[in-house]
Amino acid sequence: MSEAATHSTATSPGPQPAAPPMPGLLTSLEPLLREWLPRQRWFAGKGRPVAGFGLVAATELLPVGGRSDDSRSGGAKAGLLHLLVRAHQPLVPSQGAPVQPGDCYQLLLGVRETLPPRLAPALIGHVTDGPLTGRTVYEALHDPRLADVLLEALRTQARIGDLRCARDARLAVPEGLVPRLVTSEQSNSSVVYGDTFILKLFRRVVPGANPDLELPLALSRAGCPRVPAPAAWMTADLGPAAAPETHVLGVLQPYLKGAADGWELALSMLAKGEDFTGEARALGRATAEVHAALAEALPTVTLGRPQVESLVAGMTERLEAAAQAVPALRPYASGLRTAFDALAALAAEGRTWTAQRIHGDLHLGQCLRSPVETGARHGSGGEWSLIDFEGEPSKPLAERRMPQPVARDVAGMLRSFDYAAHSLRPPAADWASVCRAAYCSGYADVSGADPRTDPVLLRAYETDKAVYEVVYEARHRPDWLSVPLAAIHRLATDTGPAATVT
Repeated sequence: MSEAATHSTATSPGPQPAAPPMPGLLTSLEPLLREWLPRQRWFAGKGRPVAGFGLVAATELLPVGGRSDDSRSGGAKAGLLHLLVRAHQPLVPSQGAPVQPGDCYQLLLGVRETLPPRLAPALIGHVTDGPLTGRTVYEALHDPRLADVLLEALRTQARIGDLRCARDARLAVPEGLVPRLVTSEQSNSSVVYGDTFILKLFRRVVPGANPDLELPLALSRAGCPRVPAPAAWMTADLGPAAAPETHVLGVLQPYLKGAADGWELALSMLAKGEDFTGEARALGRATAEVHAALAEALPTVTLGRPQVESLVAGMTERLEAAAQAVPALRPYASGLRTAFDALAALAAEGRTWTAQRIHGDLHLGQCLRSPVETGARHGSGGEWSLIDFEGEPSKPLAERRMPQPVARDVAGMLRSFDYAAHSLRPPAADWASVCRAAYCSGYADVSGADPRTDPVLLRAYETDKAVYEVVYEARHRPDWLSVPLAAIHRLATDTGPAATVT
C-alpha cells in the first residue's frame, strides 16, 4: 500500500472485479499505437523506433459496447479502457540495436462504433482485427462523458481490478462538474472539472511514491498554504501478489481559477515595461515557506565530504558529456569546472550542508499567482503557489526523491529569470539582474539566510543547470542556444559572488 493510500481519511469501498482482459486486445491495437504514441508530446522515446508493446495492465472502466446514457453522445455506444502499456525500443536509434523493455505509459482509450465530428481531433484509428474489430479508438480525455467516469471513480473511491482511487474526505468532490481537457500539457495530461478541480494524469509511470503526490500530501499535513492539497488520487498495485508495487497514476487537486502562470506573467510585465521585482521578492518568500514546510514534514540529512564529492562527480560528468555533445560549450569547460572544484574544496576543508526534499524542477512556469484583489495596487495582491512537484521526469524516481540542498531550487528560478529576460530583443539583462536579487532577498525574508551568502554552492548548481540547458537547446531549440551560452560565459569567467545574481 502506498503512503498516499494510507492517508485517506474516508473508508474505501470493497474492490470491484475488473472484466477479464480481452484476448488479443493489445495485438489488435498495436498497429494504431505504433503510429499514434510517438506523436504525443508526452512520449519520451522520440527518435527511436517502437519495436513492439507489452501489456502491463488492462481495465475496462466503462463497458466496451455498452449503451451510453449520456445525451451528449446521442445514445451512441461508448466504452473506456484504461491501459498500462510498455513500449519496447532500442536504446539507440541505429538499425540492429538491441531492443529493451521501455517506458510504461498510461493510456485512456475511448471506444465507439463511429466517432462524432466533435471528437475527430481525438482519433487514434479504426481497428481492423481482434476483439475491437470495426470499432473506432480515440483519446478518451477529449470526451466529456469519459472524463466524467474518471472523476466519479475518484469521488466514490472506486476500486476496479488493479486500480485504486482514494481521497481526502476533508475536501468535498461534488458531482456534475463539467470537464475540459487542458491542451498545453507537456509530459502529462490534465483535465479541469468545472473550474473547481484539476486532474493531472501521469503518462509515463514508474513504481514508487511519485513526488507530485507525496510532497503535496506532506505539505498539506504541515499546513502549508502555498501548494494545492491533493483531494483524491488514483494508483495501481501491480506485480506479484506477494509483493505488488504501487504506481501513482493521477492526482486531483483544487483548481486555482484565474491564477496567472508565472512565466506568462513575467513575460507580460516585461513586455509592458512594468516592474516585476515585487513579484520576484514575493515568489522568493513563497519558495522559502515551502522549503521550510518540507524540512519540517520530512527528514533532512547532512552532506559531508563523501556526499559532496559524489555530487561534484555527477556535475563534472554531465559537463564533460555536454562538452562532447555541444562544441560551443568546449571553450568554457575548464572555467565551468572550477565551480565544481570549488565546492569539493570546501567539503574537503570540513564544510557541510543540509539537504532536504525540494521541488526539484523549479522555474517560473511551475508557479501560479492568484488574482490581485480588486482595488489592490498591482503586484501587491494575490499569492504565489508552487505546483508540479514531479521533478525532472527524465530522471530516475529514486534520484528525484533524494534530499538535496535548497540551492538547487533557487538556481533553477534564477535561470528562469534569465530566460524571461532573453524573450526581449535585445535581452533585458538589467531586468534579470534585479529580479534575481529581489528573489534572493525575498527568500532571506522568510528563511533568514540569503542564498547569495553561499556563493560557491549556488554557482555550482546554477552552472549544472546551465550546462543541462545548453544540451537541451542544442537538441530541441537551436535558436535559444544563445540564452544558456550567455550564462555559461558569465559563470565560467566570473568566480565571485556576483556570478550568481547578475
